[in-house]
Amino acid sequence: MTPTTEKHAGIRSRLEACLIDGDLFTDGKSRAFFSADLFDRGELCAAAVAPTSTSEVQRLVETCTQLGYAVIPRGGGLTYVQGYTPNHEKSVVFDMRRMNSILKISQENMYIQVEAGVTWKQINDALCPLGLRLPFLGTFSGAGATVGGGLSNGALFFGTARYGTAAELVLGIEAVTVSGRRLLTGQMSVCNSREPGYRTFGPDLTGLLVHDSGSLAVKTAATLRIIRQPEHSGFASFGFATHTSAIAALSEIARCDIAEEAYVLDPTRTRDAVAGGNMAHDMRTLINVMRAESHLLRGLKAGFKLAVRGRRFADTPLHSLHMTCSARCTAGLKEDLARCSKIAHRFNGTPFPDSIPRAARANLFPPLEGIVGPAGERWVALNAKVNHSEAIELYETAEAILEKYRDEMEENSIQVSRLLTVLSNHCFSYEPVLHWKDSWLPMHRETPRVASGDLQEPPDNPKTRSVAHRVRSELIELFYQMGAASNQIGRTYPYLSALHPDTATLIKQLKNALDPQGLMNPGVLELSPTPPAKGPTHMRPMDASWSDG
Repeated sequence: MTPTTEKHAGIRSRLEACLIDGDLFTDGKSRAFFSADLFDRGELCAAAVAPTSTSEVQRLVETCTQLGYAVIPRGGGLTYVQGYTPNHEKSVVFDMRRMNSILKISQENMYIQVEAGVTWKQINDALCPLGLRLPFLGTFSGAGATVGGGLSNGALFFGTARYGTAAELVLGIEAVTVSGRRLLTGQMSVCNSREPGYRTFGPDLTGLLVHDSGSLAVKTAATLRIIRQPEHSGFASFGFATHTSAIAALSEIARCDIAEEAYVLDPTRTRDAVAGGNMAHDMRTLINVMRAESHLLRGLKAGFKLAVRGRRFADTPLHSLHMTCSARCTAGLKEDLARCSKIAHRFNGTPFPDSIPRAARANLFPPLEGIVGPAGERWVALNAKVNHSEAIELYETAEAILEKYRDEMEENSIQVSRLLTVLSNHCFSYEPVLHWKDSWLPMHRETPRVASGDLQEPPDNPKTRSVAHRVRSELIELFYQMGAASNQIGRTYPYLSALHPDTATLIKQLKNALDPQGLMNPGVLELSPTPPAKGPTHMRPMDASWSDG
């Protein structure tokens, strides 16, 4: 028995005794996997557990905290903000993916109850045959991203332009607090309640557990509202010569509330999306596009447009705006698409083949092949949310930082792409993505393409990684200075230090009331930073220790 194994033997035997159907992971490879996200490694956890029921979670949490071990909730693991990477070894990671049952679908009351480890794809697959769906359908990574992780980290994209994020569709949450007690929110917290149809009876306790980065409790289940599938969907795309015109059109589309998705890709990302490059992937997408059309002729025409017309724009440097519209009748859909076109033309948009939004919807939750790039490169996304009136300022100020680093990034082959989106009718989101070749983290090695041997791991690249970290840190500092919000926060984005003092005090009091020892995911949201543990604790993104990675 090694010294490390011996040190944690007590907690491991106690955890094993708590499990009935769940799993315990104590080997080095598993602990390394559960201690890293898609951007960096945390301290190596003492163990990881995969519970299968709320009662198991309760026993496991109580055991951990009684022995002074931190509880680290983890969903699908597809994040890059250190939201579940331990900041000291005396931690146990809770892998919630085994709690993946759909508990109830109520077509009469229009809700679905799921365990926290259920993916957005699972929900979509269960609701579609019933003619139902979530308002917000899920994330790009919905084949692996979980509901619990999405509620903790502000999941968004499909359906977001009309319906907002995952936070807007949750009616209630079941969670386990640091003491091992079961907590219910929403109408199910009422003793005599029979159905969970209303969220805010009294203070909104559900809202406290949304976007909390797992800092307050371990989410075990959630109730989400559902809607009937719109009978008609359509797509539109336009190209713009400048970012200012593309952003202006995107914001106006959002204000008019006429699209379920509306997003802008920069010229490089537009070119890559249109050009494709993987024939097998292209054929799968083409088939899905054709299947998505209920009428054979329409399906053939849509497939032809996707396969042929879009390629002609691959070398045209345009910012491309893409929209998905849905309606209950053909007249309503035509009107919404016509309004999209009118707005785009007002800002000098050029009609563009709608292959990108059409393919995205037809291949809604593809296999998780995008965790590494087509050449095996790593990537990390950043995000900032502001009002529409601040959109162009945010974009241009961030781009000035990227321009400052342009030569250094070119020297190190760091590429940048941008995704601009809107949330409901009131919020603009800027998401730059850094891509570079570097050795992989454990999550990267789990992707299907890597596991099949299609890609080879690049060599370790600390010099380039350091540049990527510095660029990332400076962008995060800009977002902080502008007062921007972020959906994924974790241990990366300033939260507590960004708040007004009285608000920060209230948040700290709430955390202390629920978690007086600071054992529930310590360090996220800048709450409960761990004292003298091994390694630095991040409190601001410009700390030297953080920027050095």
